[in-house]
Amino acid sequence: MGYIQQGTAAFRKSNLAFFAAGFNTFAILYSTQPLLPVFSEEFHVSPTMASLSLSVTTIALAVSMLFFGSISEVWGRKPVMIVSMLLASVLSILTACSTSFESLLVFRIIQGIALGGLPSIAMAYLGEEVEASSLGVAMGLYISGNSVGAVSGRIISGMLTDFFNWHVAMGSISVISLIASLIFWLNLPKSQNFHPRAPEVGKLISSMGSHLKDPGLLCLFGIGFLILGSNVGLYNYIGYVLTAQPYALSQSLVGWIFIVFLVGTVSSVWMAKQAEKHGRAKVMIVSLIITLLGACLTLDAHLWVKILGLPVLTFGFFGSHSIASSWVGRRALHDKAQASSLYLFFYYAGSSIGGTLGGLFWSSFGWGGVVGMIAGFLLLGLVLAACLSKIPTAVALANKKGTEKLSIAK
Repeated sequence: MGYIQQGTAAFRKSNLAFFAAGFNTFAILYSTQPLLPVFSEEFHVSPTMASLSLSVTTIALAVSMLFFGSISEVWGRKPVMIVSMLLASVLSILTACSTSFESLLVFRIIQGIALGGLPSIAMAYLGEEVEASSLGVAMGLYISGNSVGAVSGRIISGMLTDFFNWHVAMGSISVISLIASLIFWLNLPKSQNFHPRAPEVGKLISSMGSHLKDPGLLCLFGIGFLILGSNVGLYNYIGYVLTAQPYALSQSLVGWIFIVFLVGTVSSVWMAKQAEKHGRAKVMIVSLIITLLGACLTLDAHLWVKILGLPVLTFGFFGSHSIASSWVGRRALHDKAQASSLYLFFYYAGSSIGGTLGGLFWSSFGWGGVVGMIAGFLLLGLVLAACLSKIPTAVALANKKGTEKLSIAK
């Protein structure tokens, strides 16, 4: 069995493919985030209701990934991911043609289901095909594609909505999405270490259940939930703050605020390397503290301090996600696709719950309430990270079980 190694042509092609896939997924997924104030005005809905244009997509994505991860065990990684990308691109065009908020939500739900075919399988593919010493870098580069897509989708939708309207903005993203899907299709190497198996629903459910019994994986799932819930909660409502008095920024300028997500292209790779050098638990705690500091900086009334908090929070967020996502692949000793699916289920569930819950805090307590919710999420994340440092590694647990079985046999 051959593994993809850093420095080879296969490594470069797989990185390009997953960078394009990550770009595509997040450009589509978060394209509506800077448009929430526009939806509130055009469709006469509250900020909490407007946030559903993102929340319904992420929760549909979260649920569908549980099934796509299992389907890929039977049909293969690459075919499922390609179909997912192409279908999501087509659905993006239909979303751009929505004439009511209700139809927009329907298309966004279906789009979320289609998008679920890539993220969980991507992590499993990388875990199976990339050499262990190169996995952290490969995962970091994939996540950096996520950050570039998240930035581009938000900036494009914000600017084009300002100059034209949100329909044109979403349509433009659809064209870019199709191009990214083709790049992914043409460059992704075939699986070399994947072995398909017959559809055995009982065993698949059992494998998921075993992952949910692992305290280490549960902590990682919880951290994923909390960090994305914090990130989306902040970015969903910062637009309402910045477009209102005393700042009164334009929609284009608010869209450009998301350029800070490019920080994620640096932090995701750099933090992954630091985790290999200094220990994943320690660097995870540092990343979460940085994220919390960034959120607190946005409480300052001065615009430059408030905006400074955004790259600080984003740096910590992408670092945390990079460490947690690669850690899941290492901790799960079997059925890695299911483990990845579960991590991303909790991750995107955090987006839906944190994003919508943030609207309630915004309506009741203003920006201080949103930051208070985020601080609560991140403090709980720090508790989970501290617990992780005390839980035995997956290899140690496996060796312990093997020793126990040998003792019983004797």
